[in-house]
Amino acid sequence: MSSPWFFVTLLTLIAIVSPTPLAEARAFFVFGDSLVDNGNNNYLATTARADSPPYGIDYPTHRPTGRFSNGLNLPDIISEQIGSEPTLPYLSPDLRGRKLLIGANFASAGVNIIRIFRQFEYFQEYQRRVTKIVGQQQAQRLVNQALVLITLGGNDFVNNYFLVPFSARSRQFSLPDFCRYLISEYRKILLRLHEFGGRRVLVTTTGPLGCVPAELAMRSRNGECVPEVQRAAAIFNPLLVQLIQQLNSQLGSTVFISANAFSMNMDFITNPQRFGFVTSKVACCGQGPYNGLGLCTRLSNLCPNRDVYAFWDNFHPSERANRLIVQQFMIGSTQYMNPMNLSTIIAMDSRS
Repeated sequence: MSSPWFFVTLLTLIAIVSPTPLAEARAFFVFGDSLVDNGNNNYLATTARADSPPYGIDYPTHRPTGRFSNGLNLPDIISEQIGSEPTLPYLSPDLRGRKLLIGANFASAGVNIIRIFRQFEYFQEYQRRVTKIVGQQQAQRLVNQALVLITLGGNDFVNNYFLVPFSARSRQFSLPDFCRYLISEYRKILLRLHEFGGRRVLVTTTGPLGCVPAELAMRSRNGECVPEVQRAAAIFNPLLVQLIQQLNSQLGSTVFISANAFSMNMDFITNPQRFGFVTSKVACCGQGPYNGLGLCTRLSNLCPNRDVYAFWDNFHPSERANRLIVQQFMIGSTQYMNPMNLSTIIAMDSRS
């Protein structure tokens, strides 16, 4: 995972949304952590990377790409639904010419690898590159009409506040105060995105962080979700939703859309069989209790059928879980997508 950040799951889905025709596709920009990284870390000197098998075992090329998934991740599937080609990692040498106009993925896995404001510096550089191709007015229009996904928060808890007993942050802040501190920082981040031209920004809350295989392996005594880590999400997420509502009111427009990752995931985790999974505790690939220790490698335990596991590795959903999640992004009720889902946003924008 990476810093600050999120992840999601969902309710039974009764409809499948058809992708928008490619001719109508909008650009798509992605910021965040390993849940949405399409391979930027492949180009960095870091161990936080997913460019070795069995990562990518179910990707169309059956090769690792840098995605922390057995196949496609959330941005890939969102791209399908909005009728766009998958965004390339911004650091990829293949991101040039026409491919720049599709958008770009700036996300990075791992703590302190590409911090969010560094991702924003790359975004500004991206805009300068596009301006040289299509001119300033058209470049601004491309950004204004784009869909933006930002997934932050989870790592600030699991890889910072709770990383070790009596961590520096936990000595500095009580948990409620730390959540309020993160929200104050998040406010700056979202306003910067708006300043850079973002007008349709999907913001995911954190999922149930205490229920991922890594936390079960390290902290759970009986396979139940870790209460104190769960409490962090329960404090942080309502504050984030409140922030989004305040910013939309302040800006006089529906710029930010919240995706209630926590509730989506808890449905998924408490009743995995309802969604066709055999387990939501044990990762498909890994080692140790719940396959929750360390990265997925060639030496790890590997399940034969990734489609029946909610988690691919110690932190990240399987491709099938990601597909269910994106369907919920598209058609979810206001209980999960506030103030509206992506299908409603796309329909509304097409009429304007």
